[in-house]
Amino acid sequence: MSKGSYDGIFIVGAAQSAYAKKTDKNLHRLLWEALNGAVESANLRWRQIDGLGVSSFSLQPDNVTTLAEHFGFEARWLFQGLYGGASGIINILHAARAIQAGDAEVVACLAGDIFDTVTHNELIDGFNGPLRDYMAPFGFGAANGVFALHTRLYMDKYGTKYEDFGSLAVAQRQNALRNPNAIFYGKALTIEDYLNARPIAEPLRLFDCVHPCAGADCVIMASERVAKDLDVPLVQILGGGEMHNYPAHDIYSLRGGWEAFRDRMYEQSGFCSNDMDFAQLYDDYPVMEFIQLEGLGICSEGDAARFIRNTDTTVDGDFPINTGGGQLSAGQAGASGGMIGVVEAVQQLRGDVGERQFSCRRGLVSGYGMVAYGRGLSSSAAILGQA
Repeated sequence: MSKGSYDGIFIVGAAQSAYAKKTDKNLHRLLWEALNGAVESANLRWRQIDGLGVSSFSLQPDNVTTLAEHFGFEARWLFQGLYGGASGIINILHAARAIQAGDAEVVACLAGDIFDTVTHNELIDGFNGPLRDYMAPFGFGAANGVFALHTRLYMDKYGTKYEDFGSLAVAQRQNALRNPNAIFYGKALTIEDYLNARPIAEPLRLFDCVHPCAGADCVIMASERVAKDLDVPLVQILGGGEMHNYPAHDIYSLRGGWEAFRDRMYEQSGFCSNDMDFAQLYDDYPVMEFIQLEGLGICSEGDAARFIRNTDTTVDGDFPINTGGGQLSAGQAGASGGMIGVVEAVQQLRGDVGERQFSCRRGLVSGYGMVAYGRGLSSSAAILGQA
């Protein structure tokens, strides 16, 4: 096993609960739906799971320990991490290391929340001290204000046009039209719709912003000893990394942290950015997708707009991005925003997504979260590939 590799660890199952703008189900039910679907896709038995990781903003007063009780797991390893949209990838990377260390053999990695606009705003109001004390009094308490400033700064620095962001949003909506679990399934979006949508926070308009919803996502990790007997398509982590508070002394940076570990991640995997068949990017706002494309080395700094203009990012295109629609078109179920791309990547690599399936062998997933004063504090990424 090479230094830093994830050899001998496999993703053996993945699933989502139903995503919905409103639901009568409680959070535990949604988490169970995602978990049960992942168990079935892995051809596992529940009693084989001896590790559990969870990310959720609204799980309290419960926690990962009580969740293990509710699901009937005798768990040797537990993880409860809340890094916003970076959580899902961090969860699977830590689970992989736990299995390598012998602390568990089969780990379910879960994320989910029940959000709507009201509960989302309530969370943001108490999210952290800097937002509450230094931004909310000036009308920037929610993420829309922060990322409006990010978007304007990016446009001014690189000469990006607003419609460049729209091209990506429209392409993702086309992908969502093939995803029955997307909250905007069946609702087409044109560039005219995007450009003429209701203003939110200059320059952001309605379709630049994620729509809070209810849902849960799950992937299951297993050791090679378990995985080889399951008779299911296997997915490997080829490389990965996380970064927090980067750069430490630039509180309003257009960098997200991926450039701090991407070279090591690609070296781990034995591949480069040009070898990726797709990318599942964290897309709370289109500007962050542009920053991820650059930070992950898919294109050079300031060049994302040109890349998007010259690339078909739909599932039928040159380089598919957010093939299930991403959060912008499938919905953001709180902390599941950091896991939705992982599940989509795993299901694409397994050939499990029906109408939106395309030929692929490996791809990128990335996450971003924990918005504080001026920027997000956590980033993560992984390269996943067919075993």
